[in-house]
Amino acid sequence: MPGVKHYGLAAVLVADIYGYSKLMSRNEEETSARVSNAINLIRQLATDYGGTIKNIAGDGVLALFNGVANCVNFSVAMQQEFMNDAVWNSGSDPISFRIGINIGEVREGHFGLHGHAINVAARLQSLAKPGGICVSKAVSLVVREETDVPLTSLGTPVLKNIDEVIEVFEVEPGEIPVRKSMRTPNIVERAPPPREVPATSVAVLPLDNLSGAPQNAHLCNGITGDIISNLTRFNNLHVIAQQSSSLFQTRHVPIREIGKKLGVRYLATGGFQRAGSQLRVHIQLVEADSGRSVWAEKFNGDIEDIFSFQDEITAVIASCLSVKIDKAERQRQQRTAPSDLQAYGLILRGREVYKQPRRELNLHARRLFEQAALVDPNYAVPYASISRSSNDAWRFDWAENSEAALDDAIAKAEMALRLDPDDAQGHAAFANACLYKRRYDESLAAYERAIQFNPNNADILAEMGHSASVCGDPLRAVQLIERAMQLNPFYPDWYLWHLGETYFDMNDYEGAIRTLNQMRDKTEAYRMLTASNALLGRMDIAKQHAALILETHPEFTLTHWANVPPDRNPGPRDRLIEGLKKAGLR
Repeated sequence: MPGVKHYGLAAVLVADIYGYSKLMSRNEEETSARVSNAINLIRQLATDYGGTIKNIAGDGVLALFNGVANCVNFSVAMQQEFMNDAVWNSGSDPISFRIGINIGEVREGHFGLHGHAINVAARLQSLAKPGGICVSKAVSLVVREETDVPLTSLGTPVLKNIDEVIEVFEVEPGEIPVRKSMRTPNIVERAPPPREVPATSVAVLPLDNLSGAPQNAHLCNGITGDIISNLTRFNNLHVIAQQSSSLFQTRHVPIREIGKKLGVRYLATGGFQRAGSQLRVHIQLVEADSGRSVWAEKFNGDIEDIFSFQDEITAVIASCLSVKIDKAERQRQQRTAPSDLQAYGLILRGREVYKQPRRELNLHARRLFEQAALVDPNYAVPYASISRSSNDAWRFDWAENSEAALDDAIAKAEMALRLDPDDAQGHAAFANACLYKRRYDESLAAYERAIQFNPNNADILAEMGHSASVCGDPLRAVQLIERAMQLNPFYPDWYLWHLGETYFDMNDYEGAIRTLNQMRDKTEAYRMLTASNALLGRMDIAKQHAALILETHPEFTLTHWANVPPDRNPGPRDRLIEGLKKAGLR
């Protein structure tokens, strides 16, 4: 039909703000400004997740997405953002969206978009709770096939002016769904606990969210992470990384068993309560073997006191373990706190978002880090975080201008260090960017400074191992990565990836294969597995892995990846490309 545009099969999202009229009547000026900011965020995130905002009318949004999974992931991410906003704006009424999602044919004519799929999505939206998401059965079937998002059936309610019977599902609130290939299995130690448990070894377990409000969960995780980060700066402490200690958040495991699994003498446990802007944090330090309480304390105050809480808890735990905190360290802790808590909240949320190497999550997290930098331009942490996102955008070929992305990674890390020269994360971000710029000596020197300021940060140690390997010192690389594994016994796959790459660089292809096959998600291992098997003459296996490369990274080209490995000696890079070519990749 002339003048009618057919979109074909599309995922349709309809959203509106719950109680919009009441919010406007209470404070029209503030509500208008907050809604405008909310719509702007939705526009940006929709683009990141492969969608397009087609219509905005007051408090309502209509968007189309090129895939159901992308649409649902966007919806979960969007609701998490507004939940996060409520944490740091407790003095204002929360902005809550209701979302409905359907899939079907969509057309656009002289009077805008139309189609039965849109009508159904609008009815689903009206059924959603404030902050909730409702989807049709057709959407649920795709979602369950592609992601682990939890769904609850609401039966077949009557939908106004919709004759057909449609089963409706509610998306349970939570984090952005993960790929099915990235599921985390039950607790299984990867690194054996040390034979002799260090006398000053400690793990900080996640704070219990005693308030029960799900929007406070990321604040609990953030406080726990910051206490761990503070403790890792002490040379004489053996501090378990948050990645490992967080696995015991909801598991009913005896204290003694947790201590044994993590290889520590002491455990710090506690809880978090919040009422408006008032906080209560209680912490206790227990001896893992006996369960005896060594110290316990409660901290009460305003949310503005959150950094004072963290510093005091750090000081007491260190003191209990006979570690001296000097004046310079106390001053450093005070200097690194942001001037605006909103910036801190955005950083916590960005870290929660970017747990999986996916393009849309990289873009999403970067927007949060950039917003934090706007809120507090003198806060170093956002710039180090932006540097990381730019580096990954270059490495995974997500950026439109690859070299500009890598240059940005350098520039943002330098900005972080100008603002806080003692920040280990800033030095590590700079080191990582320098490595891919082939500025090898600068990379190693920056990692040395990073571990000087934070000698027990497991991730920085593992990264430094990678730098040492590509700079031609594989033996030190193995030592650094194995040390990281002791500090983070339930370490992530990328530790194994760096260790496997080190064995590859040493011409130990069997060691590389053995190590990389331990990865839970082998997406990033397929390149090295392909090349290692091809160089050993196992062409059938090599070609199987090559097919998986193209399946998981359809944008893969040898031209791009020939420039990614930053080896100082071209030998390992040449052998990698040789192996990939043998397996038929181009």
